[in-house]
Amino acid sequence: MRGSPVDNSNIVVAIPVRDEAARIRPCLIALNQQMRVPDGVVLMLNNCTDETETITRAMIPKLRFPLDIISRDLPLAQADAGHARGLAMDVAAERAGSSGVLLTTDADSTVPPDWVIRNLASLRQGVDIVCGRAVIDPIEAAVIPAHLHADDALECRLIALLDDVAWMLDPEPHDPPLRHTEASGATLAVTVAAFHRVGGIPAMASGEDRAFVRALWMMDARVRHDPTIQVTVSGRVEGRAPGGMADAIRRRIVQQDEFADEMAEPAMDAYLRYSLRQRVRRVWRGLADPALAGDLGLSWAKVATAVADRYFGGAWAKLEAASPVLQRRRVRFTELPAEIETARMLRHRLTTPETLAAD
Repeated sequence: MRGSPVDNSNIVVAIPVRDEAARIRPCLIALNQQMRVPDGVVLMLNNCTDETETITRAMIPKLRFPLDIISRDLPLAQADAGHARGLAMDVAAERAGSSGVLLTTDADSTVPPDWVIRNLASLRQGVDIVCGRAVIDPIEAAVIPAHLHADDALECRLIALLDDVAWMLDPEPHDPPLRHTEASGATLAVTVAAFHRVGGIPAMASGEDRAFVRALWMMDARVRHDPTIQVTVSGRVEGRAPGGMADAIRRRIVQQDEFADEMAEPAMDAYLRYSLRQRVRRVWRGLADPALAGDLGLSWAKVATAVADRYFGGAWAKLEAASPVLQRRRVRFTELPAEIETARMLRHRLTTPETLAAD
């Protein structure tokens, strides 16, 4: 959108940091090489015991942006990436101001030179938050066993197919294909207004990125999953965040997990889920659907209470949690090939002849 308020916004980047002496330099250099240099960067040093702070302070004279280095010794129960990201983004929001834009990445990530401008371009389309993609460093990816890459490819394939089904059954115009399904703290951009709307980053040890995006979606924020925005992340097995990518890689090297990612579910379950979501959306907008309550396995009183919510996202979240037919089932890794085939069949059934010809 030409003349978007985003064009005149202060852009501040927030980064949680924990003992990243070996990686913080390339992270900051990448930000310094942005085509649109940020107006500030906030580092939240969380219980660091190495030379991270010394290294970052030595870089300040050569940086093209103001760098805030905040060092905290957090209580053990809060000494994690989730809490540190929340603190970093709180400070960044103050620096950016009420009309500003926040970006966040990780200290072991490197962003491409167009990272800031690509995020701004997405926000310019009228969305509230932009989710990019995290790609493992190819050098580090090369040392990860081949069976992990194969497992990941199957997992991602099913999730992508289910997302195609979701789009065909219940499209969200602000998040059209091409898109993806990630919500990674390695690359998020959000308006300060939207950030405050949900009270900031949820206070949790890990998974704060997904929870934050989910909270915004539940308040009908316009969430965009832009596949053109990609950052390079570490593929190390000795991570800084319990429950993060490094833990998953290390665990799966030893033994394949029984279940795939929580975003993967049986294809027929997903078909039912998004069919019902479409119908709930219509009822929330005031259209009649006498059979909806029975199909959800709920009383009409329960449905009526939920759809009275101010936000469709809130209404759907209530019904999804309450409905016995919408309780999520996990997919075992051994089941992935069969579920992928079912998902392909469903997508084919839903695809128009014109789209099918172009696929």
